[in-house]
This record gives sequence, C-alpha cells and structure tokens, in this order.
Amino acid sequence: MAGVAKLQRRSREGTRDPIARDIAPPLLAWYDSERRDLPWRMAPGERADPYRVWLSEIMLQQTTVKTVIPYYENFLRLWPSIKALAAADLDEVLTAWAGLGYYSRARNLHACARSIVAEHGGRFPSTETALATLPGIGPYTAAAIAAIAFGERATPVDGNVERVVARLFAVREPLPLSKPALRSLAATLTPLTRAGDFAQAMMDLGATICTPRSPSCLMCPLNTECTARALGIEARLPARTPKGERPNRFGIAFIALREDGAVLLRKRPETGLLGGMMEVPSTDWVDMLPAQSDALRIVPVRADWWKVPSTVRHVFTHFELELVVYRAVVAHDSELTFWADGQRCKWVPRRELDKHALPSVMRKVIAHGLREM
Repeated sequence: MAGVAKLQRRSREGTRDPIARDIAPPLLAWYDSERRDLPWRMAPGERADPYRVWLSEIMLQQTTVKTVIPYYENFLRLWPSIKALAAADLDEVLTAWAGLGYYSRARNLHACARSIVAEHGGRFPSTETALATLPGIGPYTAAAIAAIAFGERATPVDGNVERVVARLFAVREPLPLSKPALRSLAATLTPLTRAGDFAQAMMDLGATICTPRSPSCLMCPLNTECTARALGIEARLPARTPKGERPNRFGIAFIALREDGAVLLRKRPETGLLGGMMEVPSTDWVDMLPAQSDALRIVPVRADWWKVPSTVRHVFTHFELELVVYRAVVAHDSELTFWADGQRCKWVPRRELDKHALPSVMRKVIAHGLREM
C-alpha cells in the first residue's frame, strides 16, 4: 500500500518528474511478438525505407490505418520512389489522394518530394532537425522518420502515445494544455537503442491495448508500471477540454449535365480549403443559406434548373456544411456564364469523373444530384 500512497501523493501534487523505471525492455519484448503487420513496416532486422515511412506517416495524420492502406498501396504503385512522386503532376497527386481529406497534406507531400529531389539529391535528411525544415513535416513526423528510418533517438508523440503517457504518469491536466508535458515525459522513456521500434511499440500499444475506452490493462505489458491503473483512473485519462460546437455553413451547388453526358467541373483556388481540388460550381459557403433568387442569378449555364429533393451534409474539422443541389441538362453548345469562370471550368465525361481530384463532399453532391437519372 505504500507504493500506491506514494503514487497518489505524486498525482495530487501534479509531479512531472519521471517515475524511476525503464519500460523499454518489456514493451519491446511485447512488440517483437505482437507488432502489427503493416505494409510500410519492414521485417524485423531490416532497415526501414524513409520514403515509405514518410508517405505512411503523412497519410496517417488524422486518418485510420484501415482507410490509409489502400491509398498507400496505390501511391506506391503510381510513384514507387521519391523521384517519381516529385516528377508527378500535382493534379494527379490530388486525384490519387481524393477521399483521404485534409488536402493540404497532398499538396505538401508533393512540395516535399520536389524539395528533397531538388535540394537533397533525392535522399531524405537523416536528422530530426533537418527533416523538420521540409514542407509539410512537423515535429511529430520529423521525429517518426528520424527514429524509424534512421534510428535516431527521437520521440514521436501522436494521439496514441499521448494516451499511453498520460496514463503511465497519471497526468490529470486536460488536453490540449497537457501536450508539452506529455511530450517531455515521453522523451524520458525513449531508449538509446531501438528508438524506431520503441516508437512503433508505443503507437501499437495505444492503438490495440491502451485504447481510449475500456483499455485492456490485463493484457498490457506495462500494467505494473502504470500510475493511472494503480489509482483506478485509467479510463478517465487523458482528460480533454470540452470542444465547442461546430458552426454550420450553407451553400448551393449546381450540377450542369450536358446532353452528351459530360458534367461541368470547376477547379478551386490553389490556396485555402480543398485547394486545387475539383468541384461542381457552387455559391460561397456562408452562415445563412442564400436565397433561391440570388443563387439562380449566378448559375454556371443558362438553363432550366431543377432543385434536387433533400440536401447534402458534410462534416469538416471546423464546421458542418449543408448544400442544396440544383441540376440542369444543357445543350452541347451551351455557353458558360460570366460566373462560371471559363478558365477554371471544364466539361468532364461522367465515366471519367474518377480520374479527377474530387473531394468527398463533391462526390456526395454529384451522386446525390445524379441518382434519379
């Protein structure tokens, strides 16, 4: 009971000093037998490919492993090396990325590939500091590549690692305020050797054992080292500051279907939300739904527009979007209106829509607008 009392005192006092322990041996032993079989991981004893590590880490940001795997495999098929990716057209990269969301990641991925080829001879820098200077590579990704691909003693801290560390040290301060403390504590755990395996072991532990709800403590290789478990508060950690409600935005989307079956698409500006992606022409996304009379003054083609029943809803990170959809069938020789901006618009055959960088929300809109035809 003296040990538990000591842990309780530490927890009450908010102590941030690392508990004297070395978790690497039991965690690495567990990892050696229970590691997840993932396509970007090399077999034990083989050196990881920096290109594959980087590609997977960028894709995995705020996306599940199950979702990422087919995208990752398709990218490797299309661009098996950093030089191949650097030589690709950005629109091709965006098209292959479509559906993964957070499209700035794809633009940064392409920019980073070009930077590595142009400035580093097609080779990834091997240090965490140098990696962090590249486009789209933040502190977490730099640490992950440095540790996994180059064996540097670096400590990548993602959501899984934050949860494991918060429970190991019973950190009660809520996220995101506790992030600096969790990063510091995580760094104290990283061993001098096998840093890459250790980083992946921490990620696997958080993903499969130390899960957000109902952690499997009896299966955990660190259960005797966990302060939160000793205090009986593991399920309540990490605490989180309550999030505010997402605001709502509204807009009107126009599906112009030509008599030969082509659909009118417009390219979004290169910067901003969904930058460089394709869409059907639409109004701005605003706080109140535009009046029908106002919307019909900015249709992309003069035609008889028909309102499609019901609406399309889509959740972005910072807001929820609701779109009313109008549809029209137009003649082959119909001219675009001033509002359609002919430099950014083009007619695309329906059978070729999958070849264009359509974000998920626009795929929803087109499916909704054409489902009754």
